Amino acid sequence: MGEQTEEKKPTKRICAGLLAHVDAGKTTLSEGLLYVSGSIRSLGRVDNKNAFLDTFELERARGITIFSKQARLNWGDCEITLLDTPGHVDFSAEMERTLQVLDAAVLVISGADGVQGHTRTLWYLLRRYRVPVFIFVNKMDQPGTDRQRLMEELKQVLDASCVDFSGGRDEAFYEETAMCGEEALEQFLEEGRVDNGLLCEMIQERKLFPCFFGSALKLGGVKELLDGLCELSGGFQGRKNFGARVFKIARDSQGNRLTYMKITGGSLQVRTMLSGTLPGGEEWEEKVNQIRLYSGEKYELTAEAGAGSICAVTGLNRTFPGEGLGTEKETVAALLTPVLTYQLILPPECEVAVFLPRLRQLEEEDPQLHVVWNESLQEIHVQVMGEVQIEILRSLIRERFGTDVEFGTGNIVYKETIVNRVEGVGHFEPLRHYAEVHLMLEPGPAGSGLQFASVCSTDVLEKNWQRLVLTHLEEKEHRGVLTGSPITDMKITLLTGRAHLKHTEGGDFRQATYRAVRQGLMQADCVLLEPWYDFSLEIPEKTVGRAMTDIEKMHGSFQPPVTVGDHVVLTGTAPVATMRDYQREVTVYTRGSGRLFCTLRGYEPCHNAAQVMEQSGYDPLRDVENTPDSVFCAHGAGFVVSWDRVFDYMHLEGMNPEKGRDVSSEAAGAGGLMDEGEYVGGAERLEKGQVYSRRKSAGSTGAEAWLGTEEIDEILERAHNANRRDKSAPRKDGWNRRYSAPSPGRSDSSMTTREWKPKETVKKDRYLLVDGYNVIFAWEDLNELAAVNVDAARGKLQDILCNYQAFGDFQVIVVFDAYRVQGHQTEILNYHNIHVVFTKEAETADQYIEKFTHENGKKYDITVATSDGLEQIIIRGQGCRLLSSRELREEIEAAGERIRDHYLENQKTHRRFLLDEVSGEVKEQLDRLRDGREEEKR
Repeated sequence: MGEQTEEKKPTKRICAGLLAHVDAGKTTLSEGLLYVSGSIRSLGRVDNKNAFLDTFELERARGITIFSKQARLNWGDCEITLLDTPGHVDFSAEMERTLQVLDAAVLVISGADGVQGHTRTLWYLLRRYRVPVFIFVNKMDQPGTDRQRLMEELKQVLDASCVDFSGGRDEAFYEETAMCGEEALEQFLEEGRVDNGLLCEMIQERKLFPCFFGSALKLGGVKELLDGLCELSGGFQGRKNFGARVFKIARDSQGNRLTYMKITGGSLQVRTMLSGTLPGGEEWEEKVNQIRLYSGEKYELTAEAGAGSICAVTGLNRTFPGEGLGTEKETVAALLTPVLTYQLILPPECEVAVFLPRLRQLEEEDPQLHVVWNESLQEIHVQVMGEVQIEILRSLIRERFGTDVEFGTGNIVYKETIVNRVEGVGHFEPLRHYAEVHLMLEPGPAGSGLQFASVCSTDVLEKNWQRLVLTHLEEKEHRGVLTGSPITDMKITLLTGRAHLKHTEGGDFRQATYRAVRQGLMQADCVLLEPWYDFSLEIPEKTVGRAMTDIEKMHGSFQPPVTVGDHVVLTGTAPVATMRDYQREVTVYTRGSGRLFCTLRGYEPCHNAAQVMEQSGYDPLRDVENTPDSVFCAHGAGFVVSWDRVFDYMHLEGMNPEKGRDVSSEAAGAGGLMDEGEYVGGAERLEKGQVYSRRKSAGSTGAEAWLGTEEIDEILERAHNANRRDKSAPRKDGWNRRYSAPSPGRSDSSMTTREWKPKETVKKDRYLLVDGYNVIFAWEDLNELAAVNVDAARGKLQDILCNYQAFGDFQVIVVFDAYRVQGHQTEILNYHNIHVVFTKEAETADQYIEKFTHENGKKYDITVATSDGLEQIIIRGQGCRLLSSRELREEIEAAGERIRDHYLENQKTHRRFLLDEVSGEVKEQLDRLRDGREEEKR
């Protein structure tokens, strides 16, 4: 027998991403890399619509990359996974998600165009994610390209450590590389060269950026780039224990959900159970069904994926991009966010309830799409980066769901921040509930987003309550008080809080936390932010005057013009709102010879904040879902205290010097807060933008505290009946002044006692609506039964409600979710003496109950049994009564006791004997017989 030889296995595993400004030749380079390595047998071209990685029909038709794809190749002792990313700025969020899993990046630059606008954004993102970069300057076969000039531009615009690696490694080369690091300089002075190990280390530490020149279309420089990747890339160094980073969600042609991830440690096997936590705090656990290794459209199944592998997994339905699994617990937040919002208009025959879940699929694949259903306007809104993405989204919906949708006029996505440090207090204490939260709100650097921390001692508030507060801070998109736009660039720190041993529930801290944020924002000096562009405008020299005038009209700024041949280049910044349609004007007045490149710069103070605020018409005091007021309790009744008087009622001391101790210095010493010198974003925006405060406007509205006698009642009543009649806040001792108390500062003539007379009421039919599953999981015995058999728990609850209904003069409707059952329609059944409702597809029990109370709240006397805090507030807005799940149990048990007492009482007062039921004649005979027997005994 002949001797068998084993195929040499790669010893280094590299995940390399291809990034570029649109039309730089990135997809053509990927074709060249695959062809030279032998992974494909023929070269495809974007122009011919047969590129290996343009797998979607939309990409082939448009000639651009829309979705990131992967391909695998071997070169020497390296196994390289290429991730081809979109180059168009409208799909930059898709590109950014891949940066989280790269071992190295190949930044492609057009030799004919040099460093363009979007290239600078890519460079910034690569620096943020600390990705080593190899630069490939493409299209060097075109006339007018100059290697020396391009190298100078790379050093000047990107980094001075860019070094040409495409030539020979002579003394001049080593001298240039030695200037990029002290250790390299020492080695060069001693040995006259720098070895590959040190070069590789410098590249990994981003101290050196190797540059290669060539033509991807003609395969020039492709082999040298592959050699450089394998020789100078450090490869992936995985950890021992399993970890993975999710970077993409997609669906295959059969509709299977695919979770793309990079294994960062250990290995992943089929049938493994993975677990994670959703952004709202809910935990999940699911099983891996398949592990796929994709290359273009094709894939191969594997039983195990090792560290460094890029794979797609089926069976996971609750993962999301940026999520860390295993040892990778931290979630990575995206930096690039959409700046435009559009109304999505469905055709008349398409129902919103049916179509929204389909849009949620697209939102899973692109979380930045941010699909929002506006209940008040009855509209669907989506957030996008630009008009090209709108066209692609329209085509994608038609192709996947067979529905032709339209989009309304786009609007700018504004944001809000603050410029000073404030303390926000939220208190939530209706009857049998309690939570108080104190938060420090302070400005952060521009582009920092929202950061959350805690400096609260566990002696004051237990760790589990603190974690709950931080979860509530992260789970919601908090709204500002100027236009109701999302807040950003702030740090929110938990200072202190208080819970009650008996009455505090999780939902109480949600309410207190939300109110604390809003109460702080109402005190703060706020700035309205809008997105800005960095632009580069190339126009003929004779039109430069027109361009400068236009930019000034658009409230933009620009650097001195730079002449390049017969063209002039203007670079600067301008608001997205004024520049978004400017490309059309440039095309007209330059007769097609002008070009505008725009890259999102970030959010800066709005140039017309007063106008935007006036158009929005936003009143934070009427935003019931985001109220800044707090709820306190006295004498068994809850009452609402307006945000500007919360400091007079709060139970814990705060940082406000006038109201209590100053804790800001203590918290700063604990490392939780920023020093005054760190207010970079706040100070900068204080100079640039108009600062607005709601303090004065809020005080002028006459906002007052309203008293209440039941849970949650006054939270909504204040919004519905604002300014109907003058009332003063209750005293701190809780004395109820609803009908007789004088208000502070009134004249003597107004200090009269008001006599209360009950109104005549018309008796209405009574209904009790029960959120079935909410009650099941709130009652301990039913919850335990549901863990074994949900149907049994549901049946037992129905039997209990049947017994309860028999004792009262009301109708019982118990509602169960069936929204996950595909194609299910609303089903209403009669179960003995109660009604049972199973909701239709895409409708939760909450939604059904809210709709029922909205339609019938004024016709019937309705009580709703649920412990969902947000649902309670909405229900109370319809004038309905509320029972928590715990109170419903108490009511049912009390009713059972009354039934037993009633039965026993009847037994005592209405005893019946045998002789009571016989006729008089028979009774006389029995009496004579009894008397005769007594005579005989004598």
